[in-house]
Amino acid sequence: MITDANGTPLAVTLTGGNRHDITQLLPLLDAIPHIKGHRGRPRHRPQQLFADRGYDYDKYRRLLWKRGIKPVIARRGVPHGSGLGTVRWVVERTNAWIHGFRRLRIRWDIRDDIHEAFLKLACCVITYRRVQALC
Repeated sequence: MITDANGTPLAVTLTGGNRHDITQLLPLLDAIPHIKGHRGRPRHRPQQLFADRGYDYDKYRRLLWKRGIKPVIARRGVPHGSGLGTVRWVVERTNAWIHGFRRLRIRWDIRDDIHEAFLKLACCVITYRRVQALC
């Protein structure tokens, strides 16, 4: 899952529990919709990507730089204290919001497509609530 700085889900994909997160980084970035902002063409990508140590691979850092995204990723083998915890809680809070939907907290569905549909529906409800709070 990729969220904005406020915890609003931008893109979500469903994978197996035994798959590494880094394999879904580029598909998640490609799934982000156009971001409207200032005048001109809408943005296709975020300016920065904050991630934990699981995403610390030079190959993906280079790919992010090539896409014009500044990677802010904690280094493996370095003691804690990078300061990423001050922004990581946003994603963890969004995960808690998703787990607030009982059907997603414990996976009862056997079929992936049904579970993914409810996951995306939960993201829509979360986004709706975030927009409603702004109005």
